[in-house]
Order: sequence, then C-alpha cells, then structure tokens
Amino acid sequence: MTSSQTMAGGKTWPHDRAELRRALLAQRRAWCDSPEAATAHAQLDGQLLALLRQLEPLSLGLYWPLVGEFNAVVFARAHGLAKDMQLALPYARKAGGSAPPSMEFRRWDGSEPTLKDECGIPSCAGPALVPEVLLVPCLGYTREAFRMGYGGGYFDRWLAAHPGVTSVGLAWSCCEAGFEVQPHDQALTLVLTERELLMP
Repeated sequence: MTSSQTMAGGKTWPHDRAELRRALLAQRRAWCDSPEAATAHAQLDGQLLALLRQLEPLSLGLYWPLVGEFNAVVFARAHGLAKDMQLALPYARKAGGSAPPSMEFRRWDGSEPTLKDECGIPSCAGPALVPEVLLVPCLGYTREAFRMGYGGGYFDRWLAAHPGVTSVGLAWSCCEAGFEVQPHDQALTLVLTERELLMP
C-alpha cells in the first residue's frame, strides 16, 4: 500500500515522487477543464504583473510553457515586457558522457523561436544571460517554497549555481502538495499562485 500525506484542504498525496508527479499531473488536467481555470489565469496574470512592477528587474528569465502551465510567453508578449527589460529563454542540454544535464538562459527578443533545446522545448540562439528575476513553472509546490518539477533537475541545478537570482515559482493552488525535501531541492525565493503569494 502506498504511503500518502493529507494536506490541509483534505487532499491526499502519495509520498513516492514518481507517483506524486503522476497525481499532480492528473489533478492539473482535471482542474484545467474546470470553469475556474480561466479566471485563475487572469488572476495570476494580474498578480504577476504587479509583482514585477515592484521588483523592477532589468532582465527576466521565462520558460516555454507545457500544457497546463501558466503561459509566461503569452504574459510577456501581452504586457510588452521586452520594451522594459531583457527577456531570456532556457536552453537545456541532456546528460552526455560524464557531464550532467545542464541549462543556460539565452537572451530572447520575443520572436517565434527557430530552434529547440535538447529536450525538444522551443528556445532561442541569443547570447547567454543570467536574469535578475526568473519565472519557474511548478507542477507542485510546498508552503516553504519548494517546487515539484518533472524530475530532470534542470532548474534545481541552475538555481544552485546562481544563488543571487530572485526565483518566482508560478503554480496553481490546486497543486499545493507536501513532499519530503531532498538534498538537491532548491527553495524558491517565493511562490505565486492565483490566490496568494508565499514568501518563506
């Protein structure tokens, strides 16, 4: 029998990370089909814009969204962020030989990407850039601002190498989950959902 943990809202999540990811993906898929999803997107959009106006970064790291994630690319284009700051997209490299998986950010002009990284995600060919503020997609998250991703460890490695960057996890409140923090997990500076801002 799989061990599990019950959250404050009554939701029970499995402890095993692989099972937890599957449960979170199923939860997000179901939520995306609900009437509240469209409203939540607009709410998170407004809250993120207000946060960035407070932070006033000169450069912003984005991500190309997967299905169900908040669309940071549409957000940046809709608000004309390229006029006020340098934008960057990640370029991920898979493990090769003795080299672990890695990721860098490249300056992006907002145009449609013409290439994909080694994980098959749209990226760009601009010069390397370390953004002041980084938007990080969260499959799941904790109230202590740890995130659950898809298991590749790309963001954790990058954040460990760039401790001065302000990392903003973007998540849906339906995917708050308790899980055991592992040594490689990097806490985010804050987590923003459509309902609240968490700053541990």
